[in-house]
Amino acid sequence: MPDATVKASNYRPINWPCLRQPGRRGKRKRSRPSRMAPMTRHLKRERIVHDLAEKEKHCSACQQDLRPIGEESSERYEYIPAKLTVIEDICKKYACGCTVKTATKPSQPIEKSTAGASLLAQVIVAKTADHLPLHRQEKIFERHGVDISRKTMGGWLAQCADLLKPLYGSMKEVLFQSKVIGTDDTSVKVLDVKLPFARTGRIWPYSGDAAHPVILYDYTATRERTGPEEFLKGYRGYLQADAYGGYDAFFRDPARGLIEVGCWAHARRYFHKALESDQPRMGPALLLIAQLYRVEKQARPLTAEDRLRLRQLQSQPILEKLRNYLLEIQVEVLPKSPEGRAVRYTLKNWTALNRYCEDGDLQIDNNATERAIRGIAVGRNNWVFFGSDEGGKTAAVLRSFVASCQRVGVDPFVWLKDILSRIADHPITRIAELLPHNWVSAQA
Repeated sequence: MPDATVKASNYRPINWPCLRQPGRRGKRKRSRPSRMAPMTRHLKRERIVHDLAEKEKHCSACQQDLRPIGEESSERYEYIPAKLTVIEDICKKYACGCTVKTATKPSQPIEKSTAGASLLAQVIVAKTADHLPLHRQEKIFERHGVDISRKTMGGWLAQCADLLKPLYGSMKEVLFQSKVIGTDDTSVKVLDVKLPFARTGRIWPYSGDAAHPVILYDYTATRERTGPEEFLKGYRGYLQADAYGGYDAFFRDPARGLIEVGCWAHARRYFHKALESDQPRMGPALLLIAQLYRVEKQARPLTAEDRLRLRQLQSQPILEKLRNYLLEIQVEVLPKSPEGRAVRYTLKNWTALNRYCEDGDLQIDNNATERAIRGIAVGRNNWVFFGSDEGGKTAAVLRSFVASCQRVGVDPFVWLKDILSRIADHPITRIAELLPHNWVSAQA
């Protein structure tokens, strides 16, 4: 960036990706020829050999037998539908003149239930990872010739969430060890028998840092600050979030020990939204924000100490230019216009937005946590609503384990099947061993 002062009058529209107007497409890149990815090597392989008939192995022209010279190989995927299996546990009984002994069967996740660990894991993953509502799963099971009602599956989900509550508590302890926690929230529809319509509840994701790779979800019936206040009770450290007013009381209270970290992706959206109505003023601001992200691209592979030095050397001057520019145009924009909101939001939250330049472990934005919301948003379009507040709490607990598995590259079905089959017998003092990031280390 040149050292000259940024001025809106010097700006000329540029078709940069960071400035692309909504609805407009940039110059299309030349498409490359499509190439099939190599077939996945860990899958079971079946080799089918296609040979000539014996009479075709003789040449009618020279009257000689054909000799093998090699082979041609090609691969394709075939799908084998999932299937349900009935497992019958037979417990042998023995007796003498004074006693009777019966062999014991392994503990089940839900005693006296017809659902085994693998079936429960499948229902959980289908609902919380693949976003399949229970009524669709009911139809799928019908195609397998098995009658499992959505009410029954709903009961299974609630019982599994209760069974995994100690593990959820252990995961929260790991989360609170994080130097920084990222959080956000999104709305969900909730049925209420007292109302003729669905009301709005909230789902709050809480994401740990790289050293504590867990994601927890919390459900609250409203967006009141009492929800995050209760969840975060006892945590001291950085909290990265948008400028939700409910957090302000936390940050003002020194006894809480919470330090606010802003999100530049959130601030950038304000400027991008205002770009269509005021490109001459919003364009320079977006160019400077783009430069902040270019510095972050260089900083990504560095250690926290080197990342901090790079930010202080390169990002701080850019931030100072941006602040001076926003102060300059603040008097030129209408307060309630899109551009006025962009300028006001950024200047009002300037300290929090600059916080990432104080510590190399902090991130420029909260995108990782916002990605954790995406699963809820996609699911919301499929299952539409929760049946009750209790249903929302159940979904939050189960989604926490699925998202944490996905974060560390663990198949949530494999993890859930294993954990559900042995958590009832696992010592509570060693419950942290079952957390996804610890579990995958033990499997290595």
